[in-house]
Amino acid sequence: FWDCSAALSRTGFPVADPNRDRATCFSETMNTMRPLPRIGIVQGDACGIGPELLSKLLEHEEIHERAQLLVISDKRVFDAGSAVSEIKANIKVISAAADIYFSPGHPQLLDTPCLDPEHITPGEVSIEAGRAVLKTFGLALDLAEAGTLDGICFMPFNKGAMHMAGIGAEDELTWAKQRLGITSRASEFNVIEGMWNARVTSHIPLKDVAGRLSIQHIVEAILLADQTLKKAGYANPRIAVAALNPHAGDGGAIGREEIDIIQPAVIQAQQHQVNVTGPFPSDTLYLKVRDGHYDCALSMYHDQGQIAIKLLGFDQGVSVLGGLPIPIATPAHGTAFDIVGTNRANVQPALNALRVVSAMASDQPHRFA
Repeated sequence: FWDCSAALSRTGFPVADPNRDRATCFSETMNTMRPLPRIGIVQGDACGIGPELLSKLLEHEEIHERAQLLVISDKRVFDAGSAVSEIKANIKVISAAADIYFSPGHPQLLDTPCLDPEHITPGEVSIEAGRAVLKTFGLALDLAEAGTLDGICFMPFNKGAMHMAGIGAEDELTWAKQRLGITSRASEFNVIEGMWNARVTSHIPLKDVAGRLSIQHIVEAILLADQTLKKAGYANPRIAVAALNPHAGDGGAIGREEIDIIQPAVIQAQQHQVNVTGPFPSDTLYLKVRDGHYDCALSMYHDQGQIAIKLLGFDQGVSVLGGLPIPIATPAHGTAFDIVGTNRANVQPALNALRVVSAMASDQPHRFA
């Protein structure tokens, strides 16, 4: 450990002179380290497994070494989840944003009264749960905008409940963009064991996909993927673009989108010094990503990438909301209504999400300050 050049070079921190004594080396190292990022953890849909995941997540000592944590939840919802998991978290409860005081290893719960668990039915879509999601997630975004948070990790939302509650947007990513006043492109990325998946189109009907594709939109998606992976620590991300049609169109025999739109977009993105290639038939592309030939696949539509990436590791997956001023991540699975209340929720994807958002936040300044 005290071989500074060997140990510290792997962390990315400045390397002290290995010939110095240990005390001097340690002192210099500590002085160069950034403070742990301040991460907000949002409760998620209270009718799902989110509340159970909160207490399970806080039990992992590792996360307290990665970030300073603020849980944003109605305390009653948090307590209900703790009762399911049978884990009593050591967490300080506060009632106002003015009381937030970050300290490594000492998580806080910002009690946000918004939902009495007695008024909902676990495992069913609820407008009350949707309203609570908008309130807690909205508060987290506000705290980020104020410079209080460096990143956000939210437990699974239910889009049906959010729409019932009047979200007024396609999904939580679009809603977050609007709330933060972001007009540039943003997109959801899925990450499983170092494999990234990006999208050109997302939550739209399949019949509309081809009409939404353009050279400009594909180039924007490629550039955003390159930017997002670089923020996640990839020095030169290798991006592979998926075709739209079977067999990449077979030279135009079964579709010309590859010739007229996708290939020109790849060439244009390469002119921006992006390491991108394609288009490749999507039925084999994800095997190349799995085998380490590429870091990220860019799909043309939602399920083209989602099915592949989830089959490669559903119980590990993380969704990253890319293109926003701060990193935001969540487990890639849903609210799992079928196992609510059974203490069977797997915390690993939530743990992975917190790892990703902490890593992305630790290397960046407070963007709203």
